[in-house]
Amino acid sequence: MSTFHDDLELDEALDEIDPLRHLMHQSDDDDDEPKVLVPKQLHSVQGETLHLSFTSLQHPHIKTEIALAVDASPGCGGIAWPAGEVLSSYLVKRGPDFVHGRSILELGSGTGLVGLVAAKLQLQKTAPTRAQTPNVWITDQASLPSSFPMPDLVLAADCVYFEPAFPLLVQTLCDLVDVAGRKEPEVLFCYKKRRKADKRFFSILGKAFIWNEVMDDPDRVTYSREAITLLRLSRRKPSSRPTR
Repeated sequence: MSTFHDDLELDEALDEIDPLRHLMHQSDDDDDEPKVLVPKQLHSVQGETLHLSFTSLQHPHIKTEIALAVDASPGCGGIAWPAGEVLSSYLVKRGPDFVHGRSILELGSGTGLVGLVAAKLQLQKTAPTRAQTPNVWITDQASLPSSFPMPDLVLAADCVYFEPAFPLLVQTLCDLVDVAGRKEPEVLFCYKKRRKADKRFFSILGKAFIWNEVMDDPDRVTYSREAITLLRLSRRKPSSRPTR
């Protein structure tokens, strides 16, 4: 049996087993943060397949099922995170009509879970005899190429964790919204509060966007206990943007 002489040695040993445990579980405010309710995912996985199933409210007998190849060894983008599951579930509850005919972009996609769910929902509106490619784009890039098609629905989940990327993420959101002659896209942003540093992201975001919590999700009370929030972002009008 191993003996650990101090907390640092214990932390190092636990990090080696599960390198992403600090991101997955409690925040800095341990006393205020509720305990995790959803069964824990083992994030030391390598080369495994995660099966997820989401149920429609309108048609409970119809399930949207996704099989994800998960691998934590390259980093945090190789696994499914809880906010991504919450946003995916919300899309399924809204149903195929919500995504039908829309150009959709998932930002900070990681495994691409949210974008894959959106694509499956779009295909549910396609006649069985007609071949169709879903109009869904999935990207993990910090910035988008100029040739990238502009979406009218932007999805982002569990993107608030790497502080140096906070300004880049906000700028990318601005670039997607600030397109002359186009209607502002709908932006759904789901995140899990983990650290006090998250406040810095929302301080930066608040200079460019306003947001409202999505209230029509019947599971909102449940996942809010896990410090997960689903927001709808809107661009601040020029007259309401803070001056530097």
